[in-house]
Amino acid sequence: MNRVVVTGIGALTPIGNNFEEYKNALLEGKSGAGPITKFDAELFKTRFACEVKNFVPEDFMHRREARRIDPFSQYAMVVTDEAMQMSGLSEGSFDPDRAGVIWGSGIGGFKTIEAEIHDAALREGAPKYSPFLIPKLIADIAPGHISIKYGMRGINYATVSACASASHAIGNALDAIRLGRADVMITGGSEAAVTRAGIGGFSSMKALSERNDSPQTASRPFDKDRDGFVLGEGAGAIVLESLEHAKKRGASIIAEIVGSGMTADAHHITAPHPEGLGAQNVMKLALKDAKLNPEDIDYINVHGTSTPLGDIAETKAIKSVFGDNAYDLNISSTKSMTGHLLGAAGAIECIAGIIAIQESAIPPTINYQTQDPEIDSKLNLTLKDAQEREVKALLSNTFGFGGHNSCIAIKKFTD
Repeated sequence: MNRVVVTGIGALTPIGNNFEEYKNALLEGKSGAGPITKFDAELFKTRFACEVKNFVPEDFMHRREARRIDPFSQYAMVVTDEAMQMSGLSEGSFDPDRAGVIWGSGIGGFKTIEAEIHDAALREGAPKYSPFLIPKLIADIAPGHISIKYGMRGINYATVSACASASHAIGNALDAIRLGRADVMITGGSEAAVTRAGIGGFSSMKALSERNDSPQTASRPFDKDRDGFVLGEGAGAIVLESLEHAKKRGASIIAEIVGSGMTADAHHITAPHPEGLGAQNVMKLALKDAKLNPEDIDYINVHGTSTPLGDIAETKAIKSVFGDNAYDLNISSTKSMTGHLLGAAGAIECIAGIIAIQESAIPPTINYQTQDPEIDSKLNLTLKDAQEREVKALLSNTFGFGGHNSCIAIKKFTD
């Protein structure tokens, strides 16, 4: 099978609008949470989120194009442009029939659904819809836009598996290159769900933190007093190439993607298996696929949403899979800083893992104050501050409503 390497990265997150900003904020332990500015949230139980800040789509694309695509697609286009520039790929440097896009989004055009379907239904008379309504809202449109812009005529589709969407996209893109079906793949995910319906829907499920008096400390994975996740938005893009293709064109290689796992809890639509059975299995599969042993792993970027059940189940799963090696690992939840980007989470968290490799530093879990007796206090949760450590291999976990689990294995590149 072909080896698969990372040659480009792009990020647009609540703590940084490009890769460098995101990297620096992660290692500084910066929170991206604050009061919602995108709509009047005064009547909602949760009035804060992790929004992308100071983003003006017209800075990146023509005003007409910006009007015709939903924010989740705007985000996808912006991060892909950054990743492509970093990779050095340009027209003529790849075979367009062997280059493709697999992109994740849990919801797709949520803003468009809310603004054009809901609002039209409230108006008197026959609803009038924009001819761009369907192309704006469907989740597969983001990879479509990307392929059109870069002339990539190979594999092209979207993955929709709630919060595991981007990780599934990355795993599938990895396999496309390993199996010889493509030389180059753009992959990742985007989400723009900080809307009235997004906040209202998750709030009604009791999934969101209601710590309105202290938004910046609301996302507190593993903490005894955690009360739900903080909704985030943004995107992450990764350019993958076969090692042979990257070497042939003299590309700079950032890291190597070496394996993935995909499982289902088959337990409950929103709650994890109490012993983390699906999480156990997905990490085992990723290790096997990567030909790695538990003792080879230095770091796990966990799903770690700051929900009461999820954090306990995931730490149990880690202990089950890694045994005594669990205590030698660094574990951290970067959602403590970015909030939960839903279908984009797996992308920006794989990027966080790559940053750990590049910088020999583990991004921290911030906002931890009180130990939860149901979470083993001997685990190294990388609390408060980044920790120096050489990272040769890591796992990135993402789990979604519906019981979807995905895990990506990443290594430091060595020739």
